[in-house]
Amino acid sequence: MTDARDDAVPPTSVDPTQTLDALDRARRNPDIAPADAQRLLERAHAALLAALAETESERLRYTALFDAVPDPVSILDWDGTVLDLNKAGLAAYRRPREQIVGQPIEVLNPDLPKDHMVPVWEALSRGETYVVEVANMRGDGSRFPVEVHTAGFDYKGKRRMVAVARDLSNRWTAENRYRLLLESIDVGVILFDRDMRVVTANPAAHRAIGAGPGQTVNTLLRPENWKIVDARGRPLTFREWPTTQALERAQVISNTVVGLYYVPSQRMSWISVTSVPVFEAEGTAPDYVFAMFSDVTTLKRDNVLFDRAQGLAHIGGWEWDRGRQRLYLTHEAQRILGRSPLPQTIEEMIAGVAPGDRMRLRTAVDRLIETGGSFDLELQYLRSDHHACWVRVIGEADTADPGTSRIVGTLQDITERKHAEETLRVQARTDPLTGLLNRDAILVELDLRMQDPAHASVAVLYIDLDRFKVINDVLGHAAGDELLASAAQRISTAVAGEGLVARFGGDEFLVMCNLADDAQRPERIAGAILHALNDSFRFDNEEFTITASIGIARAPGDGERPQSLIQNADAAMYDSKRRSRNAWQAFTPALAQTQADRLWMETHLRRAADNGEFHLVYQPQVDLLSGRVVAAEALIRWQNHLLGELRPDRFISHAETTGDIVRIGSWVLREACRQVAAWRDAGLGIVRVAVNVSYRQFVGEDLAEAVQRILDEFHLPGAALELEFTERVLIEDAPDTLRTFADLREMGVVLTIDDFGEGYSALNYLRRLPIHGLKLSQLFVEGVPTNHSDVAVCQAVVGIARSLGLGLVAEGVESEAQRQFLLRLGVPIAQGFLFAPGLKPDEFARRLEQGGLHPSTH
Repeated sequence: MTDARDDAVPPTSVDPTQTLDALDRARRNPDIAPADAQRLLERAHAALLAALAETESERLRYTALFDAVPDPVSILDWDGTVLDLNKAGLAAYRRPREQIVGQPIEVLNPDLPKDHMVPVWEALSRGETYVVEVANMRGDGSRFPVEVHTAGFDYKGKRRMVAVARDLSNRWTAENRYRLLLESIDVGVILFDRDMRVVTANPAAHRAIGAGPGQTVNTLLRPENWKIVDARGRPLTFREWPTTQALERAQVISNTVVGLYYVPSQRMSWISVTSVPVFEAEGTAPDYVFAMFSDVTTLKRDNVLFDRAQGLAHIGGWEWDRGRQRLYLTHEAQRILGRSPLPQTIEEMIAGVAPGDRMRLRTAVDRLIETGGSFDLELQYLRSDHHACWVRVIGEADTADPGTSRIVGTLQDITERKHAEETLRVQARTDPLTGLLNRDAILVELDLRMQDPAHASVAVLYIDLDRFKVINDVLGHAAGDELLASAAQRISTAVAGEGLVARFGGDEFLVMCNLADDAQRPERIAGAILHALNDSFRFDNEEFTITASIGIARAPGDGERPQSLIQNADAAMYDSKRRSRNAWQAFTPALAQTQADRLWMETHLRRAADNGEFHLVYQPQVDLLSGRVVAAEALIRWQNHLLGELRPDRFISHAETTGDIVRIGSWVLREACRQVAAWRDAGLGIVRVAVNVSYRQFVGEDLAEAVQRILDEFHLPGAALELEFTERVLIEDAPDTLRTFADLREMGVVLTIDDFGEGYSALNYLRRLPIHGLKLSQLFVEGVPTNHSDVAVCQAVVGIARSLGLGLVAEGVESEAQRQFLLRLGVPIAQGFLFAPGLKPDEFARRLEQGGLHPSTH
């Protein structure tokens, strides 16, 4: 590197400065003759040439001297960058100049530690030469040992270093290898004299004590800067230091953990130090002491945290050394076992286990020794104070030990958890309101009985309280809870120990009884329960009666698993409730078939909408006087690939039960509006279509918003749609109900109560809802004009509609006599087979084009 080599050339002894100054003075002095000035100029030129020649001569001498040194010589910047290298260095390293100059010193010494410059700077700052033995690397990657002498010098205000590397390949001694090892190892080594002054310290020691550039180890290790404590935090005096002890005792002090607190920076670190005394030749007392140490700060911290975590979590550690037949226990493990004296072997630890659990632990330990692996046991343990506790014992073989000579594990005090589990176990089996077994508990008991062939002959009674919801809604939940508790007590008394009684959920109870000694026990218990519930219940001076519906199922005939047995008992209960209530019903094969049919129906029904199996037919609504078609009612049909076409009475009730009616109802509403739009586009005008709306659909969605969205989709006025509701909506006198009806009426949608008279006939609610008309149920129309009761109902409904100003449509008109009766009664509109059944859209369009539907046309 030219500039570095030029910088190293010493200054010339020929200085032309004086000659140039004289020439400058002559130029400014007017009294100097031109001839004198010319002579001065020639002298200056000669002096400059002489100076240049001498400078070049000096540079050549420097270069010759630099390159004449037989050992590699490097000029280094203070940060270790190579500024120049002589010919011996180029030859030794077998690299071109440009691969070395300008690079860090690590290019020649790749094995140097990260902070290798620290001790170099320290020695040079004291004016000393730094000597180190390292392995240099040639261009082909091969290494060779060298002894490097580094000295410092200043040039032009900058600190520089010159390093001479002497090849030690021919005299690589054990001492040299030891020195190289000392410089390279990651263990701190410091040599102290008897006054505890540092003689030498390796780079690892500098790192460990935090020495920075320009700081000496002696300065850092001044006693006033440090507080030294033992492993438990007790301060140590100077005489108690491991190094002092090694000097005084003249013996090695091994593996002593001490804490070093550096006062100036308030830094705490922990080291494990071994102190070795060093004797001079023929000496009887050590003159020096080596301190070899490793930083164990992280390990010490982890151990402290581990001990604290053990105490907080009540978890202790243990180790069984089979070779030494010795059991090791942590402090927390000793506290948990509470044994005095402490167990010293695995057998002594097993002896403290409760007798019923000893064999489990013994077997687990033996199996682990034979096959490896681990074990995890919860055991009762007996302390020396005769108090029993629960411990969780985990053990596993040391994975690094092929002979399983060491078993390690943990001990955890789980006494509180076990007590809590027992409390929860009792609570988990008990219904808090009635004190009976709960659903989970009775299922477990039933499963255990049915799995045991000797006790598999059992029966279940599924009990549902009739009208409980009405009482709970009218009198409140407090009355409902009191009723359930009283009913539970009566049921338990009626069962009288002949079975297990559980509250299965809500107002449902389950009784499980044995059939082995009495095949008629279920029926007898059912009768006793119905009799026990006959007496009235009282609450806040209110008296009311509660009955029950009971279903009975026997195992294994009515079910081989608990769920199927209970499901069949539930089906029998619902059949009893449907028939009469306040009775019991046994499960039968016919009921099983009905249940299977229902399941089949519900399964296929759920897929019908997605498979496009639904379609609509349209039954005309006609003017009874003129026969003119005035509207139509959309009727859904289900075309099933197995059963053919199904009418609504075959599947709507199932859809109501499963909730599928909401999705089906939305499809019907949209499809009807689509068809009205299609007729309009075909030039038939707007035909009002009536669509039935399920009660579930009414309460399960924002009906007004859905209707408006569909009308907007097909660009239809509200008057094109008529919505028919069952009478159930009449009792929903909620603000949401009234608001929905008001929003629909504001759209122009026609609102009608379907099958009026069959249900609640809540006239008080009827006058509040903003509806347009009523539909006279087919149930009453089919009996006129011969059945006096049906005639009376029809007359009453017509009177109600007339008095409230409501429209009226009669359903199910099938004879001329019925038509004539309705005409005389004043019913304007009717529909039924007398005029037409449900028609396909194109057929309805043809009838519409004909202008009317008189009885004679059908």
